[in-house]
Amino acid sequence: MRAVHFGAGNIGRGFIGELLFKSGYHTTFVDVNAEIIDALNEEKEYTVYYAGSGDKLTVTNVSGINSSEDPDAVTEAIQEADIVTTAVGPNILPLIAGTIAGGLKNRPDGKPLPVIACENMIGGSTLLQEEILKHTETEVVQKASFPDSAVDRIVPIQHNEKLLDVSVEPYFEWIVEEGDIKGEKPEVEGITYVEELEPYIERKLFSVNTGHAATAYKGSAKGYETILQAMDDEDIVRHVRGTLKETGDVLVARYGFDRKAHGEYIDKIIERFQNPDLSDYITRVARGPIRKLGLKDRLVRPARTHFDVVKEEPAFLVDTIVAALFYENPEDEEAVKLKALREEKGAVGALKELTGLDEQDSLIQAVAKRI
Repeated sequence: MRAVHFGAGNIGRGFIGELLFKSGYHTTFVDVNAEIIDALNEEKEYTVYYAGSGDKLTVTNVSGINSSEDPDAVTEAIQEADIVTTAVGPNILPLIAGTIAGGLKNRPDGKPLPVIACENMIGGSTLLQEEILKHTETEVVQKASFPDSAVDRIVPIQHNEKLLDVSVEPYFEWIVEEGDIKGEKPEVEGITYVEELEPYIERKLFSVNTGHAATAYKGSAKGYETILQAMDDEDIVRHVRGTLKETGDVLVARYGFDRKAHGEYIDKIIERFQNPDLSDYITRVARGPIRKLGLKDRLVRPARTHFDVVKEEPAFLVDTIVAALFYENPEDEEAVKLKALREEKGAVGALKELTGLDEQDSLIQAVAKRI
């Protein structure tokens, strides 16, 4: 069996690539990073280390294609693939859509190709399908299926001797909505198939991603450099736990998650953030604040939903949004743009522009009271 995976970074190699290898696939990684692609083709293997456990796994049966140098080879690989996956970041999905469209065009009919975007976003595969449609006809896109998925695995700060080796936490979750799959479900060890994905996507986004963001933005405001440093601060731990209590209230109200079980899920997330073997730099977790402050992303979406379904102001979420609005990092392009927008229009004006919300919105009013 053959897999094509877009994104040869740490998540690509240490999460999706690891599971594809365990499932018997030859994985062709597609990336523009020439150093990593050359190493994959030379070494033909790498080691995945499971942080905090002492365990490791050698991943073999891999190769790489530099998509900027050899796009035709990517097209050919997609034509022969049994599955296509991505871990490139939401902003990159439109950039790879044309390449995937080219690969689908010359695939034979009869066996739809599963294309799964494994991104920290809601509806990643659906977005990728929409972008591919901009490059080709509907008949071509129908040669594939695009099941949405939710993924969860922390990749800590890396200190590996070899370029390709990667450390990941032992815990992971890869959930795929089975109703969007044409034909047989991909045989991938570690995938959990569910009938309805949205509850699980929001559970992960509103818990792991929101909690990580709360840690990063509050930690940055106090001058910390790593997530571990921030989680050693009792005030920040209290803030993160309060934030996740609010998002948990939203999830329980909307989807009927068991409150006790979800409380245990929150405890596990806090434990993961406090694990010294899983720490990460705050600048990496906090990067892209404009996207993270988007209307449908991890901060604004649960805060507004909290107003709607819980009928109360989510104080911790609002404080997290304020911290994100004032996040500064001169090396982060989005943070630089956010600072300029904030200086031009004020923090509330910046949030209104980023979200499209008006002054009558409950969240805008709550943020305005805190600035």
